[in-house]
Amino acid sequence: MKKILVCEDEEAIRDFVVINLQRSGYTTVDVGSGEEALKAFEEQGDFDIALLDIMMPGIDGFSVCRTLREKNSNIGIIMLTAKTQEMDKVRGLMLGADDYVTKPFSPSELVARVDAVYRRVSMASNNNPENRPITSGCFVLSPKSRTLTKNGRLIDLTQVEYQIMEYFLRNKNIALDRARILEHIWGDNYYGDIKIVDVNIRRLRMKIEDESSKPVYIQTIWGYGYKWQEQ
Repeated sequence: MKKILVCEDEEAIRDFVVINLQRSGYTTVDVGSGEEALKAFEEQGDFDIALLDIMMPGIDGFSVCRTLREKNSNIGIIMLTAKTQEMDKVRGLMLGADDYVTKPFSPSELVARVDAVYRRVSMASNNNPENRPITSGCFVLSPKSRTLTKNGRLIDLTQVEYQIMEYFLRNKNIALDRARILEHIWGDNYYGDIKIVDVNIRRLRMKIEDESSKPVYIQTIWGYGYKWQEQ
């Protein structure tokens, strides 16, 4: 069952989202506030994805995103933003969101973005036991459990962060351009801004580097992309 939590305080937008997701085979639970979203998650927390509007009275989408991510590292989180909320997109991603959709959006764009996140989430529950751990210096990435450790310490990653790490470790010392990373992680039909790659790299560096401002492992290739530097 593909189950999604829809949190949007504007009823017309919420109904539009729910109708299109249901037509695409998703089971939806829709709420109109952050408080209701957190209550729904506590009562029936088997959601694959949460679709969260940022600007809501009371508990806003950022707070809901932060709480859901703390409680579940596997759930897919998509933020709904307005065109004028450029910095809000970055903030949402830094708090653990996987993607964002800018209003107004078409049904096809919405479903494509949700489908892409759902594919990543479903991969986490369909691990291939034959995949061997990948090592790089003090890091060990386990495709079976979809986890990363550094010096034996577990690093808490979102599904997007895990996929980026796996992509890097399967391509050690190879310069990967941003467009290639975007296509590999988000799919070739991704509608959003390539900036999402940079934001996720910044967030990932904060988790794995000793000093995120002086990265040793994920190196920037200026004007091109990034490279995992084997130590």
